[in-house]
Amino acid sequence: MKKQFLEIGKIVNTHGVRGDVKVQPWCDSPDFLAEFDTLYRKDRTPVTILSAKVHKGCVLMHLEGVDTMEQAQQLRGMTLYMNRDDVELEEGAFFIQDVIGLPVYDERVGHEIGVVKEINDGPAGDLYVIQDGKSQHLIPGMPFVENVDLENGRVTVRTIEGLLSDED
Repeated sequence: MKKQFLEIGKIVNTHGVRGDVKVQPWCDSPDFLAEFDTLYRKDRTPVTILSAKVHKGCVLMHLEGVDTMEQAQQLRGMTLYMNRDDVELEEGAFFIQDVIGLPVYDERVGHEIGVVKEINDGPAGDLYVIQDGKSQHLIPGMPFVENVDLENGRVTVRTIEGLLSDED
């Protein structure tokens, strides 16, 4: 079952004297985070965003009801969540959290090679960390990931010889 509310960022600091907060994005880009009008606390209480702008890889936000540096300081460390219904993904796009834990089938070797443990954003693209119980495999998304099938709950890859860490 897919989680309805997904972690999207964390308030890491205050900014200025008017109660703005600095949010570290946990999504594709700070620009994506800055587009939201409403985010949520862990208890699903809505947080209304009055303004948001990208600044040095983070997002500076002014939240409704937070008008002093002292009020903003109390929010440091708070994780913000988005409601998946507030986003329409492009064709072929997915939320990384929906892929974590899916089995990975390698067409070259003809069987499952583990499950997706995490997906890291690297300089050359996504890097899939596949856990098979005894070891981890690092597989670049491009050109090796053939398909992410959320409907059937499976990731398909086509590796090359020597890419998997336990191959001889």
